Amino acid sequence: MKKVGLVLLIMAVLAASAQDAYSQINRRNIKRSNRGIGNFRGNKTSFKRNVYNAVGLSLNAFNYYGDLSPSAKKLSTDLSFTRPAVGGSFVHRFGPRYQLVASFMFGGIKGSDSKSADPNDQDAAYRYVRNLSFRNRIQELSLVAQVDLFENTATYLSRAKWTPYVYAGVAVFHHNPQAQVPSTDLAGNTFANAGEWVDLQPLKTEGKDYKLVQAAIPFGIGARFKLTEVIDIAGEFGFRYTFTDYLDDVSGYYVDLRTLDGELAQAMSYRSNEVKAGASNKVDAIIANRYNGYQSELGFTTVAGFGHVNEDENQTKNLRGTSAKDLYMVTSVRVTYIINRNYHRAKFR
Repeated sequence: MKKVGLVLLIMAVLAASAQDAYSQINRRNIKRSNRGIGNFRGNKTSFKRNVYNAVGLSLNAFNYYGDLSPSAKKLSTDLSFTRPAVGGSFVHRFGPRYQLVASFMFGGIKGSDSKSADPNDQDAAYRYVRNLSFRNRIQELSLVAQVDLFENTATYLSRAKWTPYVYAGVAVFHHNPQAQVPSTDLAGNTFANAGEWVDLQPLKTEGKDYKLVQAAIPFGIGARFKLTEVIDIAGEFGFRYTFTDYLDDVSGYYVDLRTLDGELAQAMSYRSNEVKAGASNKVDAIIANRYNGYQSELGFTTVAGFGHVNEDENQTKNLRGTSAKDLYMVTSVRVTYIINRNYHRAKFR
């Protein structure tokens, strides 16, 4: 009987020891959980847990700034020519304020002298008589760094409800300016493909070649908003500074039309012959002053300062365009979805 009592006593002691050990382990677990909860609430030292990726879709608007803008000002654009674009992106968050965004966008830009230039303005009247137009489809691949104004702390779950940001980076894009074929060539002969959109770069309308793949510097501002635990929406406004002046196929001086290859190239280079009188007194005065130097050789006359050999480069009215680089503006609304997140909140029962 004494042995049975001793065994029971030993078992009781072991049970009490086990219970005490379990309690100590449980207390340590609780402390560890409390520390985790503290970190979740914003311990900035644990942001390494908030490194995550996201994918996004965007709806965009493109606006063109260049030689066929309404005025000669650098930041002049015709908002009626705003064109839509779509895009996809991959986002990598790597710090409390920083993320990299790789994006692809496809959209278009457009310009027209006859629709944008004011025929009653003395300077714009020459652009109106120039009468050039174009469209261009752009495919852009970019990589930009975004810097948030407000920090995103701890995990992706406790990221800022909203934050403004700035961005800048690099981009490469493919473009291909086009214009519609006029009804007739400069001698009055009908084009069989009148109204068709044709590529301008192969025609060398200014006697020069240029690359269709170009680089650009994207930069701008934006604001991002947290919609759900895994979905953000952002609005962006920015520019693409390009290293080409041929988004619109217009850059320098008119060339001798006799040096261009064929009637189509001549007709796409010089389109002032399509302008009719009556738009304004200033326009009428310009088109009334014709240059007859080509009459015997090509069978047509040209407006003075448009379409003939430029003998004096200081006469700005003889310019077909300027040497300033073209820009395009991008306005975006982007929705992103966070993927491969590595933090899960505890489930309480």
